[in-house]
Amino acid sequence: MNRRHFFQTAAASWLLPLSLLLPHSLPGQAAPAATVEDLTVLPALVDGGAPAALLETQLKKLAFAALDRRDAAYEQIKTPADVGAWQQRQRASFLAVLGGLPERTPLNARVTGQRDFGAYRLEKILFESQPSFIVSGLLYLPPGAGPHPAVLMPCGHTDIAKAGAVYQKASISLVHAGLAVFCFDPIGQGERRQLRQPDGKPEFSSPTSEHQLMGICGTPVGNSLPRAMIWDGMRALDYLESRKDIRADRLGCTGVSGGGTMTSYLMALDERIVAAAPACYLTGFRRLLETIGPQDFEQNHFSQIGVGLDQADYALLCAPRPLLIMAATQDFFDIQGAWNVFRQGKRAYGRLGLPERIELIEADTKHDLAIDMREASARWFRRWLLGRDDAWREPAFDIQPESEILCTPEGDVLRQPGARSFFDLNAAAAAPLAADRQRFWQTNPTPVALAKVRELARVRPLAELPAFTATTGGTVRRGAVRIEKLTLRNAEGTVLPALLFRPEHASDTLRLYLHGDGKTAEAGPGGSLESLARAGETVLAVDLRGLGEMQRGKRATGYAALQEPNWKAATLASLLGHSLVGMRTEDIVSCAWLASEKWNKGRPVHLTGLGEAGVPALHAAALESQLFASTRLERTLRTWTDVATTPRTRNQQVNTVHGALRFYDLPDLLATLPADKLVLHEPVDAAGEESK
Repeated sequence: MNRRHFFQTAAASWLLPLSLLLPHSLPGQAAPAATVEDLTVLPALVDGGAPAALLETQLKKLAFAALDRRDAAYEQIKTPADVGAWQQRQRASFLAVLGGLPERTPLNARVTGQRDFGAYRLEKILFESQPSFIVSGLLYLPPGAGPHPAVLMPCGHTDIAKAGAVYQKASISLVHAGLAVFCFDPIGQGERRQLRQPDGKPEFSSPTSEHQLMGICGTPVGNSLPRAMIWDGMRALDYLESRKDIRADRLGCTGVSGGGTMTSYLMALDERIVAAAPACYLTGFRRLLETIGPQDFEQNHFSQIGVGLDQADYALLCAPRPLLIMAATQDFFDIQGAWNVFRQGKRAYGRLGLPERIELIEADTKHDLAIDMREASARWFRRWLLGRDDAWREPAFDIQPESEILCTPEGDVLRQPGARSFFDLNAAAAAPLAADRQRFWQTNPTPVALAKVRELARVRPLAELPAFTATTGGTVRRGAVRIEKLTLRNAEGTVLPALLFRPEHASDTLRLYLHGDGKTAEAGPGGSLESLARAGETVLAVDLRGLGEMQRGKRATGYAALQEPNWKAATLASLLGHSLVGMRTEDIVSCAWLASEKWNKGRPVHLTGLGEAGVPALHAAALESQLFASTRLERTLRTWTDVATTPRTRNQQVNTVHGALRFYDLPDLLATLPADKLVLHEPVDAAGEESK
């Protein structure tokens, strides 16, 4: 049958009564005795790798193909004009993946304290990068009235940020070298922790946990964490420009780790940065994916790899402004990748006739801003900001305890009157979108609105999807129920394990059963799948990509549960411009087609999605409604608006679609389904709790 014309009409008579949809044993029927069964489908190795690695391996292949295309285009850069065209295109791509930048608003900057240490003076600064969104920083000033060249220093992933020994040493080293330094706390660190316990202590020991939660919260709105962090840095440059004792035409930027990330972004996007020296970050996505994989949210931009934007482009966008790449031999950010980035940058600088303006220092250390890096960056900035090309050496000096250099009395900017958190900003951004969505669905026919859903979630029509084939790998008998182990595979390399429950006396009903905890969660003796089969249903239970046998490790409990098993795969999908929701939706659509054609005589199938499988199941039912006789969703997320307004979400990165709330929310999809063919059982909120 031609898939383009499949199910022009769907008979409602195939919908079973609700009583048969609920998991139960038949009246008077005793539960079968427990037996030891092996319901594992996949072997230890599939296509040369562990089943748990299948999803990431598939995504990496897509990423490497995209990076190959980007590298092939880079090889065509031959002239200064080519470099300029590349910069224009890549800068536009960078701003596009960020979703643009916020509006410039009053800084409302103030000095909350100062101290004179003789060799330098220290000022404690607060300013607002967005209205009531407060940034805390320390301004180190050399002796004299100035105006002084200045270096902006965003911090990396340390809990106390600017007060940490790494950043104090780096700042004091530079101020001894004759440069003013403005070192500020990133969002979620130092005095800008966004989540605290009732006693005021940070809720998480690692700031990356906060970064993940902020990134997840912003995803459905399209409000990225790196966008906000980049804007903090740009507004910090605005603050430096506003001071009479700072030379606005001699501004630099340096930082290590997460500070190296921010330095790379800022030098690429803000030409006020005359010279830059990022440390322990640049390695290129290819080596990153070949080694430790993607990192926390601030280091990733939606669709970045998909549109051909690699880390080397930060260096190319900086050209021909002076750039010193600082790398560590023993860093977990691969050193060979750093050299690859340098090589690409060196060629571009050479095309512009200024190859001496980009250099690399490799320090034989681990992930740190060691003294040889501090001295190298000081010499770099002295050369390009002060006009002094010498072999400057760092003197001995003392650093201060955290309590002495706090910018706020409590060490918490959110205790300032009227202060707003990133979560507050995101909730404010989400609020007006409800009216926009309502207008969109009221002014567009449902097929047009669903076409936009398909576009945002990146779900291809059924006719464009590669078909699954099923291979049988063994059978388990439970009396009148036969359980077949199946491996589903398509031409794109997607492999899904499945169990087919076949009753001895089957009705005309076939159910596609998808569980967020895997197909075996309800597959045991006396479980829901067996009960449905004993009631006459044929049940196909499938592990979607990244679930069940293909999940990365166990799902944790407590605070550790915020670190989702599939977070790296979800991040990589996002870097490609995809989502796990969209990918799993395509799995479901293809499985429904296979089930209907192979085991159900071309009739629509009944769909059940539980937990993490529920959101993609809802998308499949809305986008390919002709495939499904009914839809049952259990413990499924009720609304993405809840994700956008809940600071402490649980396992929601895998459930989100970037920017979706601008056009649709999950209730909009529910509204497209016939009420008499839909069961929504115990929906949950973004924290995983039952939603009223």
